Amino acid sequence: MAEPLPPDFFRRLDEDDDALFYSFPRFVVHIDDWAIQTIGEIFQEHLPTHAVLLDLMSSWRSHLPPALSPAEVVGLGLNRAEMEDNPALTSVVVHDLNRDPRLPFDDRRFQGATLTVSIQYLIRPVEVFSEVARVLRGGAPFVVSFSNRMFPTKAVWIWQRSSEAQRVELVRRYFEDCGGFERIQTIERQCEHGYADPVYAVVGVKRD
Repeated sequence: MAEPLPPDFFRRLDEDDDALFYSFPRFVVHIDDWAIQTIGEIFQEHLPTHAVLLDLMSSWRSHLPPALSPAEVVGLGLNRAEMEDNPALTSVVVHDLNRDPRLPFDDRRFQGATLTVSIQYLIRPVEVFSEVARVLRGGAPFVVSFSNRMFPTKAVWIWQRSSEAQRVELVRRYFEDCGGFERIQTIERQCEHGYADPVYAVVGVKRD
């Protein structure tokens, strides 16, 4: 296994409590319509139907396509008002992963998990990925999707200093370093007609 990434890579311009930054709801989407649709397509390709899903760092929209028809979607995030306005969620949990990366769920609770356009804010990503592996059932997918937007004061140093291609490899490394996933694949999609936010994803499957 490679040497762990240095802690300094995960420092931020704004090291104040994240709960303060997210204390008021932001009822806006952080990617454009094409990117939203594309992320929904990726979900449909990789997530199981009629499943119990975990939406990490959740907000007021999860971009899950209706065709998935999940049995349950648990949202975990920092702003209760945002999550309570999310029509995809069946329950919400307020929890700060940067303060405590341990997930408040039993082992093998979920059949799939998503982390959408927020990976750039995690200061202990490998610990969080290890926890996701713990709460997923064997063979369950974890879909981490992102674009090139961010709140720069809250994004970690290594993310801000990396190219878009390097960010994909960085997320892949999080999967590899946690040791709980296999069949890791990367996805890149660009709009072929005019400008739209690029979409990247890394998908891993929980080891049995």
